[in-house]
Amino acid sequence: MFSFTFLLLLVPHVLLSSRHVAVISPQDPVLRIGSSLTATCTLSPELSLHSSTLYWTLNGLRLSSSTYSVLSPDTLTVTLHNLDGSQQQSGDNLVCHGADGHVLAGSCLYVGMPPEKPVNLSCWSRNTKDLSCRWTPGGRGETHIRTTYTLKYKLRWYGTERECEDDVTGKQRYSCHIPRNLALFTPYEIWVEAANQLGTATSDITTLDILDVVTTDPPANVQVNRVGHLEDQLTVRWASPPELKDVLFQAKYQIRYRLEDSTEWKVVDDVGNQTSCRLAGLQPGTVYFVQVRCNPVGIYGSRKAGIWSDWSHPAAASTPGSERLQSGSCDPKPGEQNSTLRRELKQFFGWVRKHASGCSGMSIKLYDQWRVWLQKTHRTRNQVGKQKQNLSLTLSPSLYASLPLSLSPSLSVSLCLRFHYLC
Repeated sequence: MFSFTFLLLLVPHVLLSSRHVAVISPQDPVLRIGSSLTATCTLSPELSLHSSTLYWTLNGLRLSSSTYSVLSPDTLTVTLHNLDGSQQQSGDNLVCHGADGHVLAGSCLYVGMPPEKPVNLSCWSRNTKDLSCRWTPGGRGETHIRTTYTLKYKLRWYGTERECEDDVTGKQRYSCHIPRNLALFTPYEIWVEAANQLGTATSDITTLDILDVVTTDPPANVQVNRVGHLEDQLTVRWASPPELKDVLFQAKYQIRYRLEDSTEWKVVDDVGNQTSCRLAGLQPGTVYFVQVRCNPVGIYGSRKAGIWSDWSHPAAASTPGSERLQSGSCDPKPGEQNSTLRRELKQFFGWVRKHASGCSGMSIKLYDQWRVWLQKTHRTRNQVGKQKQNLSLTLSPSLYASLPLSLSPSLSVSLCLRFHYLC
């Protein structure tokens, strides 16, 4: 008996001994939310049953007898008012039962709304080789009945209308991916059509050129390293996405970093197209997580900016420990004369050229080690304050420039040897 009942639930039109047990009408109706429905259960005349002994259930719950009406010995109706949206896309189960609970017939009610116009259609191309699009269903988005979404596209002036054939079921049903056979230098018209048994709706048409919506994979091989013993700086280096070598466009980069125990990211926007950057003004003795992303610009002369890639996998490094605390910033790029680090560097090299005759081969490495030396001597300034030569080396760069021009030859040679030793 169990298997027989199960079969009737799955296929309400089954035959029992070549006869219909009962028929529900209308069969599998599609209704708008808020509608009313009167359904009839008509018994086979060959059955020895009376309609007054029957009862109805909706999704397994018995309906009140006040909603029933006996039209004839073999016909029982039920009236439902102000229907809610279907609880499942396969429809709500309206079932007619005999007095002993056996299933006599069943019908599925599809109660929902027609789709509204899809909105927020956006597309992007990874490396100019494909096209992905996503959108948002219009209104509240829930129609309560099965609704299909189809992405359609064509070349703007002479193309044939085509459909995206990607499987857009589940959570991805509001997106579609076109993997190949796309034209460059010619705009596309793209739109989305939504349809169900209650109606259809079409989004606004989006016109785009593939070259205007390009994004790349995230930068690879991101590395974060200390800058010698400098306590407030880290150097970030990364590799350009391989796709940048395949097409004629440049890239700009963006960095973000955060403390190990923080969820707040600080963003460095002015990295430009260089593939390295020095973060300055960091907290000493602290672990930082760093990510980089890429934006292709100037693709084949396109005037529109590309689309930012995803962030790279985070890389981490710690700054050396110290008592110093500063605010974060990115190391200067060429031409930024107002940078603190560049100003210090300029003062330092200028002082060496004027006062330490015979020194040559000055480099950023020397500058970094000079700053480390300053940090170390800063903590022992009181101990070395009685020694004139050491005192001159512990002064800030701005005070170096104010030293007398007529340094003794022995002091110049001593400074030169000291700096070369540090190199």
